[in-house]
Amino acid sequence: MSDVTTTPLATLAAISLDTPDPKTLAAFYQQALGWEEIWADDNVVYLSGGGVRLGFQKVAEYKRPEWPTQDVPQQFHLDLSVSDVPTAEARFIELGATLAAEQPGGDRWRVLLDLDGHPFCITALV
Repeated sequence: MSDVTTTPLATLAAISLDTPDPKTLAAFYQQALGWEEIWADDNVVYLSGGGVRLGFQKVAEYKRPEWPTQDVPQQFHLDLSVSDVPTAEARFIELGATLAAEQPGGDRWRVLLDLDGHPFCITALV
């Protein structure tokens, strides 16, 4: 890695997830993260919190990711820090997430799938 001491060209404004139903997926993450909805229409919803925005954009022919295979690539994944992995895992499942069949993290992290199949990890590691 090089030492970069110049002024950045840009700052990260948002991370956006493809979904067939922006309102439903945004509601899932809003409950999970406690973030505020800052803008929405029929095609896009944005949440804000923790200094970043998370967007959910409607894709008409959305293909659900297949993890851990890459037949339909995962496209991205979020790593979320939690205070207690088993408690957080149970709460995410109550919200509609599912536990992924493959768990490469052992006791260090859990892989879950959101309502649209996007994998995300929860970990107590900071």
